[in-house]
Amino acid sequence: MNVTIDKNSGYCFGVEFAIQMAEDELEEVQELYCLGDIVHNSMEVQRLYNKGLRIIDREQLQELRDCKVLIRAHGEPPETYQTALENNLELIDASCPVVLKLQNRVKHAYDNVKTQNGQIVLYGQQGHAEVIGLAGQTRNEAIVVTTEEDLDQLDYTRPITLFSQTTKSTKGFYKMKELIEERVAAARNSGMETFNLDANDSICRQVSNREPQLDKFAQLHDVVIFVSGKKSSNGKALYAVCQRVNPNSYFVENAQELDMAWFKDAASVGICGATSTPMWLMQEVADAIQAQRHPVAE
Repeated sequence: MNVTIDKNSGYCFGVEFAIQMAEDELEEVQELYCLGDIVHNSMEVQRLYNKGLRIIDREQLQELRDCKVLIRAHGEPPETYQTALENNLELIDASCPVVLKLQNRVKHAYDNVKTQNGQIVLYGQQGHAEVIGLAGQTRNEAIVVTTEEDLDQLDYTRPITLFSQTTKSTKGFYKMKELIEERVAAARNSGMETFNLDANDSICRQVSNREPQLDKFAQLHDVVIFVSGKKSSNGKALYAVCQRVNPNSYFVENAQELDMAWFKDAASVGICGATSTPMWLMQEVADAIQAQRHPVAE
């Protein structure tokens, strides 16, 4: 049995950049605060905790004074920066450049549509760190939609500008765009005055390109082990790709969750993961399989 780690899996550059910034700072200080999990992977969070990275929430941020706080790749809303000014906090800003660019686009669009009584709609996961940062650019007036039922919140007689969380599925975004256009058309056919949808595909291409790559990888192996934190939105989307093309796909957070019965009669096993999955963790999973089955590793 051959065990192969997908060379296209692992950290995107935004996550890798944030973790490197954290490790660089921790070489200078014994303890560094981070607003929220630096990455949606509990194993990596624990590794960095052992180095001195302390995770805090927004309530705890209000209590901090005169110290350093890391802003993770997901980005933050404007009020976080205001709190930093008021509390004399030094922000180590590791916001992903792709997310920062999208925040600027959302703010610019919000300023424009306000003059037309328009709506900013964000296709994403309610409560996700990136979505909180994006909604903050609209004074939290943006409407977050995840499912078709969420579209009932929209007023189809007012202008609609649609953006996507950068880590959402491309297929999901275009399906949501289609559903909104159908509702706009229905309102128009009923005699209402409507506006054309302004849809912006703001999904990170480093993320979206992994879908076709993973599709091919999953087809090459008898069994696929997808390694990811359960909190990862990107992990859920990419695991769905594996399941769609290979029913023998299994989701694990670490090697302890492996079931060796999965590999019975398997000649080839593929190990892959999310943009928040460290390569060292995928290697641990591969090593655990090898230790039990004595395969030839590639």
